[in-house]
Amino acid sequence: MNKFRLTISSPDGNIFQGDAVKLSVRGIEGDLAVMAGHIPFITAVKECDCKIELEDETEKIGHTDGGLLNVSKDEVILLSDCFKWQE
Repeated sequence: MNKFRLTISSPDGNIFQGDAVKLSVRGIEGDLAVMAGHIPFITAVKECDCKIELEDETEKIGHTDGGLLNVSKDEVILLSDCFKWQE
């Protein structure tokens, strides 16, 4: 599967930095998924669970209190005031 570079950051520093196959979050206009080659855009993110699908077909799930999602040609960045991994 195609992958993209994903960074999740908070004021405390980078929480995740690596390759992902898919990122699912809740934007201000509803749920959205980002995959490699997605058209560039910027949107606000509402409080939600974030699901990251990795190359090895595992998933990481975390919770954000909201933030900003920046999808560019080369990478995806999620900026969040507070992000916590689910156990």
